[in-house]
Amino acid sequence: MNQDITEKLQEIFDADTGIYQQRGFQRRVGFGSRPALINIDLANAWTRPGNPFTCDGMDTIIPATQDLLAASRAKGIPVVYTSTAYEQPTGPNSDTGLWHLKIPVEVLKVGTEAVAIDDRVAPLEGEQVIIKKRASGFHGTHLASFLNAHKVDTVIVTGVTMAGCVRHTVEDAIAEGFRPIVVREAVGDRVPGVVEWNLFDIDAKFGDVEPLERVLSYLESIEHFGVENVAGSSGS
Repeated sequence: MNQDITEKLQEIFDADTGIYQQRGFQRRVGFGSRPALINIDLANAWTRPGNPFTCDGMDTIIPATQDLLAASRAKGIPVVYTSTAYEQPTGPNSDTGLWHLKIPVEVLKVGTEAVAIDDRVAPLEGEQVIIKKRASGFHGTHLASFLNAHKVDTVIVTGVTMAGCVRHTVEDAIAEGFRPIVVREAVGDRVPGVVEWNLFDIDAKFGDVEPLERVLSYLESIEHFGVENVAGSSGS
């Protein structure tokens, strides 16, 4: 069933590509020289079965993210994780805003196992874990300032959900002046067809969708990128 949907959508998108390209869309932002890896909401509530937020495709997303983590750490590039969590998910003092009227955020409580990063892609000591309260990893967080401090120009994006937190992070990334690269095999969602549609639309308007193999080749090609390089580029 899912494969049928994917194939049908691909036929539609292949036809739509011509329309977009004739109108000047689907240009490339390309890879920059100073990337960061941004892993969106790869926490247990999304990656493990049996949760309201559980997403499909983890048998592909987790290994792809593991490969990207290994390649990123080998080059010393910044690695960032986000998770979505709340101190007061419901009630008169809720820190969800109105989002709890739409989705079951009551299961996303700060400090619980549900919002902890999946141990299969666990952060190393010193890697950033940003707790956000909105869809975008940039909204109301220090993500942009962290990336700017490290002189990042490219964000390689993994995670879930494609239609929500990944998409909004990508849209905000290009708005903030970063080149978004979405890794096709490393993103997912809960509903068949949602991933394919959003990959197509993002690739047309907001960032570049690239296969894992090409992103790994890019990471292999860059120079080692550590704290000493950031300090050395201050221009004093």
